[in-house]
Amino acid sequence: MEVIKTRNQKLAEEVAKNLRTRHFEAYVANSLDEARDIALGLIPKDHVVGWGGSVSVDQIGIKDALKSRGTPVIDRSVAKDRAEGMQMMKACLTCGTFLMSANAVSADGVLVNIDGNGNRVAPLIYGPDSVVVVVGTNKIAPDVESALKRARNVAAPVNAQRFDVKTPCKVNGSCANCKCVDSICCNVNFTRICRPKGRIKVIIVTEELGF
Repeated sequence: MEVIKTRNQKLAEEVAKNLRTRHFEAYVANSLDEARDIALGLIPKDHVVGWGGSVSVDQIGIKDALKSRGTPVIDRSVAKDRAEGMQMMKACLTCGTFLMSANAVSADGVLVNIDGNGNRVAPLIYGPDSVVVVVGTNKIAPDVESALKRARNVAAPVNAQRFDVKTPCKVNGSCANCKCVDSICCNVNFTRICRPKGRIKVIIVTEELGF
C-alpha cells in the first residue's frame, strides 16, 4: 500500500539522519536492487569481503554480485568441514569489508546485535576496514530497550529455528533468558557511535528484510 511505503520512507530517512549524528554513514534504499547497488558502490573491488550469516544480506543479492565482478570473498558455504568454516570466520576479522545485518536499530540510531559465537559482533566492533550493515524498516524499534526486546524475542527465536541448537526459544518462540550451552544470545552489543567516523555504513531498505 502506498501509505505504508510513504511511512517507511519517512521512517528510514529519520533513522538515517540520526545514524549520521552518531558518525555512521547512512543510506536509504527503496528496493532490494537499489540496496545491492549502494552496497556494491561502497565496497572497493580489491577488498576481500566476508559476511556473517544474514538473511537480509542474502535477500539483496550482493553476494552473487560481488562474485560476478570478481571481488575476492570469504564464503563459509563452501567450507569442506566445520574446522575450515571456523577458520573462515576468523579470517573475516581482518577482511577488507564485512557484510551483515543488525537484529534491531533504535529510532535514534543505535545498532543492537546478539550473537552466539561472536563472529558477527566481533568484526562489527573491530578488525575489518569497513562494515556494511543492511537492515529493513521492520527492524527499527522506538528506543534501545525496545530494540533489545526485538532482538531477543523476535530475531533470536526465529534464528534458532535455522540452527541445530536446543534452546528454550526454539521450543516456545520467545526468550527465556536461558544459560544453556547452545544459547545464541551469548554476546549482546550496542553500537551507539561509529569510530572511526564512517567505518560502518548502514543501508536502510524501505521494506521488510530478514526477521
